[in-house]
Amino acid sequence: MSKPFTPKVVTANALLEGDVVYLTADDRWSRLLSEAEVIEDAAHGDLRVLHGSSQADVVVGVYLIDVALEDGVPQPTHFREEFRTRGPSNYNHGKQAELV
Repeated sequence: MSKPFTPKVVTANALLEGDVVYLTADDRWSRLLSEAEVIEDAAHGDLRVLHGSSQADVVVGVYLIDVALEDGVPQPTHFREEFRTRGPSNYNHGKQAELV
């Protein structure tokens, strides 16, 4: 028996800046996980990954990540993805600089 489908969002890296981005329900790429479209169905998730992958001039490395909803806001369930939400780790820029 297969595992039940868990909520997911589509993520990738912006081609020019390298920032982590998330696909929104209105087909934008956002740097905010809170704006990501939460996917509740495996077939819909596959379609959204295909849609994101077709934008090779905008993003690279498109894939689904597991999320849990906390007060209606998606939160990553895996350490790697939680770490990616913080931005670059080599020095203070991008998302890290915005938090200061």
